Amino acid sequence: MIFYPDLYLENILKIDKEILKKNDIKGILLDIDNTILYYDRTMLDGVKEWRESLKNEEIKFCILSNSNHIEKIKIVSDALQIPYVFFAKKPLLGGYKKALTILQLQPQNVAMVGDQVLTDVLGANRMKMFSILTKPLEERDIWITKVKRPVENLIIKSYLKREKTNVSK
Repeated sequence: MIFYPDLYLENILKIDKEILKKNDIKGILLDIDNTILYYDRTMLDGVKEWRESLKNEEIKFCILSNSNHIEKIKIVSDALQIPYVFFAKKPLLGGYKKALTILQLQPQNVAMVGDQVLTDVLGANRMKMFSILTKPLEERDIWITKVKRPVENLIIKSYLKREKTNVSK
């Protein structure tokens, strides 16, 4: 299903070189809000070290955010020393295409990592990228995300039920 992620993890720190190698991933697109950045704009502990360890494995990174708060995105971009695409309008494809140009990679070699099904996962799946859904860092969200969360939670529940069935077989 186009709304199901290829992988569902607790947070981005669970993504390691084995997962990336197994799926032939050479680049990662990162959502920031509620994926690596809390609502108060503090970063998840360990993100810089995680990014550095994967960068040492020659993994390329780019921020792909729907936010139009350029200052916030630049702060994260500078802290992690990675490029960005802001106001990406996910799940529309334009932002993904810009990010692919920056990374100089093909969609099948790129993972999109984010906390939202209806933006991050849907857009990645439409682009034929590897989609990684993470749990939101916190329950607090902007109003538009609050509206979407109940639908996303139903999709995640269905996904987890399917995964449990697949594991049981």
